[in-house]
Amino acid sequence: MSEYLKKTWVVCLLASISCFLWGSAFPGVKIGYEWFQIASGETAAQILFAGCRFFLAGILVILFGSFTSGKFLKPAGAEWKHAALISLFQTILQYILFYIGLANTAGTKASIIVGSNVFIAILTASLIFRQEKLTREKMLGCVIGFAGVVLINLTPGGMVLTMSFGGEGLVLLSTVAYAFSSVIMKKYSKTDNPVMLSGYQFFIGGIVMMVVGFGMGGRITVPSPKAALMLLYLAFASAMAYTIWSQLLKYNPVSRVAVFCFMTPVFGVILSAVLLHESEQISLVQGAVALILITAGIVISHWERKNLDGH
Repeated sequence: MSEYLKKTWVVCLLASISCFLWGSAFPGVKIGYEWFQIASGETAAQILFAGCRFFLAGILVILFGSFTSGKFLKPAGAEWKHAALISLFQTILQYILFYIGLANTAGTKASIIVGSNVFIAILTASLIFRQEKLTREKMLGCVIGFAGVVLINLTPGGMVLTMSFGGEGLVLLSTVAYAFSSVIMKKYSKTDNPVMLSGYQFFIGGIVMMVVGFGMGGRITVPSPKAALMLLYLAFASAMAYTIWSQLLKYNPVSRVAVFCFMTPVFGVILSAVLLHESEQISLVQGAVALILITAGIVISHWERKNLDGH
């Protein structure tokens, strides 16, 4: 299995599936807010909603992992600390900072800032945790891929280049939290079951976010069966995407996997155009060029690895 998950085509396929699922959450969350009657400015209710989503995602991952392994997955000893630490960065800090920051900035600017998480993840893995080498190819691929993210988010009205700590600053900190979660997952998955870590980090993070959201005054009810199904889908998307992602991180360098995050906003824009009828926000040519740039960035960032280790 380890050699199989190191193959380039397998990494491309599975990482793309994860990014598609994450991208589907963009319109999915918007639809969920509408069906749960959560207004755009109700940050506390949004955090509570996200907590419910991740709590359910944790249960799904734990049940799935227990079924496939033939025994109930449960952390033992230090594994509880490992899952809690991953949860702190991956779920709690990343999403609380993101939701609060998003309430104080434009969605377009937030999407572009989130696109920088690939740079931060690679720099963190290379310069802080020393898990891999920082190369020209990796950085060039990131720059080209990031250009695609910026292009996919450009709208006819343009974008005001201002920044505040309570808005864009918190969104940027959320990407730093994501970067740290990736390298920590990479570190602990060498000795711990990554599926178990994924399940319990969601479970712990979901509970904390529900408590935070409720404590901030957030309240939600389930108004209809379709609303419940949307929440269940969002939980499934998170559970499946991150479970796949954690397996890829276990057997591959962070940079080799993280660069595919550039695909997430592309899928988000495309699915939003289809499901939310937001096609006027982006032209076909703009989307095609952005996709070409992101694909080129991924290929370039993988080029030196292909030449060095044959993957």
